[in-house]
Amino acid sequence: MSAVPEIHLLTPEQACARMQSRPGGLTVAEAAARLLRHGPNELQAAARISPWALLLAQFKNVLIVILLIATALSALLGHGMEAVVITVIVLFAALLGFVQEYRAERAVEALRRLAAPTATVLRDGDETEVRAREVVPGDVILLQAGDRIPADCRLLEAVNLQVRESSLTGESVPVEKITAALTGPGLPVGDRRNMGFAGTSASYGRGRGVVTATGMDTEFGRIARLLETVEIGRTPLQENLDRLGRTLARAALMVVAVITVLGLLRGQPLIDMLVFGIALAVAVVPEALPAVVTISLAIGVQRLIRRNALIRRLPAVETLGSTSVICTDKTGTLTRDEMTVRRIWTDDVMLDATGTGYEPHGEFHAGDQPAALTQTLLRLLEAGALSSDADLVRDAGAGHWRVRGDPTEGALVVAAEKAGLRKPDLELRAPRVDEIPFASERKRMTTLHRIGPDIVAFSKGAPEVIVAASTRRLTAAGEVPLDDPGRDRIMQIVAGLAGNGMRVLALAMRAGATRANAEQDQTLLGLVGMIDPLRPEVPEAVQRCVAAGIRVVMITGDHPLTARSIGSELRLLDHGRCVTGREIDGMDAVAFAAAARAIAIYARVSPEHKFRVVEALQAQGQVVAMTGDGVNDAPALKKADIGIAMGVTGTDVAREAAAMTLTDDNFASIVAAVEEGRGIFANIKKYLMFLLSANLGEIGLMAGAALLGLPLPLSAVQILYVNLATDGLPALALAVDPPLPGLMRQRPRDPRTGVFTRPVVTLMLAAGAWSAVVNLAVFAGLRAAGHSDAEAMGITFVTLVLIQFVMAYAFRSEIHSALRRPFANRWLNLAILWELLLLSAILYVPWLQKPFGTFALEPGDWAVVTAAAISVLPVMEAVKWRARVGAFRR
Repeated sequence: MSAVPEIHLLTPEQACARMQSRPGGLTVAEAAARLLRHGPNELQAAARISPWALLLAQFKNVLIVILLIATALSALLGHGMEAVVITVIVLFAALLGFVQEYRAERAVEALRRLAAPTATVLRDGDETEVRAREVVPGDVILLQAGDRIPADCRLLEAVNLQVRESSLTGESVPVEKITAALTGPGLPVGDRRNMGFAGTSASYGRGRGVVTATGMDTEFGRIARLLETVEIGRTPLQENLDRLGRTLARAALMVVAVITVLGLLRGQPLIDMLVFGIALAVAVVPEALPAVVTISLAIGVQRLIRRNALIRRLPAVETLGSTSVICTDKTGTLTRDEMTVRRIWTDDVMLDATGTGYEPHGEFHAGDQPAALTQTLLRLLEAGALSSDADLVRDAGAGHWRVRGDPTEGALVVAAEKAGLRKPDLELRAPRVDEIPFASERKRMTTLHRIGPDIVAFSKGAPEVIVAASTRRLTAAGEVPLDDPGRDRIMQIVAGLAGNGMRVLALAMRAGATRANAEQDQTLLGLVGMIDPLRPEVPEAVQRCVAAGIRVVMITGDHPLTARSIGSELRLLDHGRCVTGREIDGMDAVAFAAAARAIAIYARVSPEHKFRVVEALQAQGQVVAMTGDGVNDAPALKKADIGIAMGVTGTDVAREAAAMTLTDDNFASIVAAVEEGRGIFANIKKYLMFLLSANLGEIGLMAGAALLGLPLPLSAVQILYVNLATDGLPALALAVDPPLPGLMRQRPRDPRTGVFTRPVVTLMLAAGAWSAVVNLAVFAGLRAAGHSDAEAMGITFVTLVLIQFVMAYAFRSEIHSALRRPFANRWLNLAILWELLLLSAILYVPWLQKPFGTFALEPGDWAVVTAAAISVLPVMEAVKWRARVGAFRR
């Protein structure tokens, strides 16, 4: 059944009538009929792509298609070695891609795990426990503390009912529920206090409600639908590699066609030209590229793990480096999700409480000076702890402090501990003998305690209620009368604290109390202002983002006052303003796209609003990272260029929808991950320059020989060895090249510029062209000097290998000289050493000489080879010098 629109505007009686139900619930027969009509109360998974279809999709990559064609031709013409090697590479790259994508689409399954397993409903007027999937629209469900709500419902009864909705709305404290009809259409989910929502849980009190929506029609269902409709965009690297693949495919066909036709016109046999064509195709395609890209990204993943970031989709590693906007959730991401007392007003003094979260360590300050633990302060803290049901406990294993019970009460207990007042000790000295529970109508809770021969009542609650009931206030000189002007002054203090985004409670006491008079003629002890505090490392992390040219935007379901307070601490409002979800609803797409440029904080937003924010920023050309931990974040996490979930406090839904998960829930780890991502992309550029330039040199060598009427300067096996072994390991070593200093002081890279900027292309063309010319000269010169074709091919093969070793060192930067710390990359040093050992084996081990077409070189041959290889270095240095001069002039 579709969700009933604006049912929160109806009275409980009208809501029951709208749902064709009654306070006593449905009959068993009615429930069975509705179950058939509306279907089970569960989230439906979208039609899933079969594993075989996912596997086949990996072979749509243009480079892989070219390799498969070359494999087939090699096998048909009897070149089994090439066919086997290329097949292994293709399967390796395809299987890695398959595993990543197969794991990527499980967000709806995680949502389904959040569903309540059972529910208590009224059927035929009797309480009945049924499976949650059997709950139907019109059912009357019963709720108690600890219950997970099975479906969206309009509350008919709420007795001190509080519900945790942080996973859905981002609200950091439990929401106090009511039953009265609300006013004003278009209220965001977080403000519909007379509604219960599937997947949230009751934390206090009890209630009952009539079910208004089940399954995919609930708020959770709407999120599931958003997740199903999100298409994950392709990263700039994927686009660049696809474009490169298409370019190489066209180049391969053109070169092969031209040279084959020229060969046939010169009267060469067709079969020889086919073999020559395969050799050319092998030369054009960098066979190691798919494997090197995959492996280097996997290496990047391991480096990110050491910086507390887990990557689920490999291409996301590259996206990190070009992130220009981070849209961050507030609760649990910027803040600790632990309510903390920050300000205390007592005896006309405003005190600051230090320490954050549930750690019972901190001090009290009056201005810049430590404050004395006066009797008025101690009595206020004692009242807060004794009138609370929450307990502070320490996990035995991890050693973390946590609150068992209501977070607001937990904050009062922790504040008392900071003054040395442990709640168990207080309860021994002042055992509770009675209590008047919190009620939404009374807005306070009172407990009665035996202290010596006297009964003392302690109350905490809404300031307007507690202050109005107080006739005196406690000071260092004792109790003094509290008149109306005094009450007005105190309420101004309350307004100031609330204006800073704090939740304010007042505390009072009465000596000689009975249950009848406990809440009358009280003595006001003071006020406490509490807030979910920032993580201590977040301000510095945000400023690092600003220095790196990355814009930070807060998106939260919390109240605007609270959001502004946190935003002000982080200086987010210095360059932007705060808007609410209702204001977003009042903007059309064009107006919102324009406004989004100047908005720094979004408050009271729904999942659809977060989704719109990400879309608007992406439409501006921004690369958007979205952080979050709740169910409400999942659609935007999946839509963003890179979704970042919280690993400790995050829900399964958020982790499944995100591309990256922080293992320490630390916003600062995002900055470290972005820095790592920038370094990874820089290294991707290095090995792409190296691989493609090497292939350009091979193409030029082969094409030049054909145009000059020379025989093949290299065999297919030699080209394959160069492309896989000689190119592969140095390329992987470049993938872990040490980053250049100052990475996080640069502006984000524009993904539209891609890898191939003018300096990069110029350097690649120069190095590739010189390699082709030098190798062709060596081959032609050796033949002219009387060497056989086999000898000339063997020496040219070694020259090509060595010139590419020199190029690997030179491509560590497209601008800076290779002579600056040339051997800083120890992995490249080891890779070149290993390749030299392999080359020596190919040259001097007799049984390897025949398949590779090599022979033992003489000292004179080595002199020619070494001189030719080193000659590429001054050419590349000259190109870099011109690039540095051009950059300086700009």
